[in-house]
Amino acid sequence: QVHLVESGGGLVQAGGSLRLSCAASGHTFSSYVMGWFRQAPGKEREFVGAISRSGRSGDRTILADSVKGRFTISRDNAKNTVYLQMNTLKPDDTAVYYCAAGGALVGLPNFYDYWGQGTQVTVSS
Repeated sequence: QVHLVESGGGLVQAGGSLRLSCAASGHTFSSYVMGWFRQAPGKEREFVGAISRSGRSGDRTILADSVKGRFTISRDNAKNTVYLQMNTLKPDDTAVYYCAAGGALVGLPNFYDYWGQGTQVTVSS
């Protein structure tokens, strides 16, 4: 069982930056793929990005096309935390952001077993 808690959301002007954090309980954090998803009002949950389990070859990340070049994902296994650095934010990035833990480096929600409660990000124009 993994318990996830997101933080770092808030209100920011377009062009600004935010860093979201997701703290995980348990001692198996490094064995999980960690993903970020978002959901805007009236829209389906959307994949943002994910980072692989930690391994000898380092961490691999995948990102949705809509955030490439603006968002990055990193993890700190010593702190059981995954981060989503969001730069050059746009009003279209407004959503509730969720982190999730799963077993495959993919953008499909069904491959993630554990979810946080979400944190609101609002980008004003």
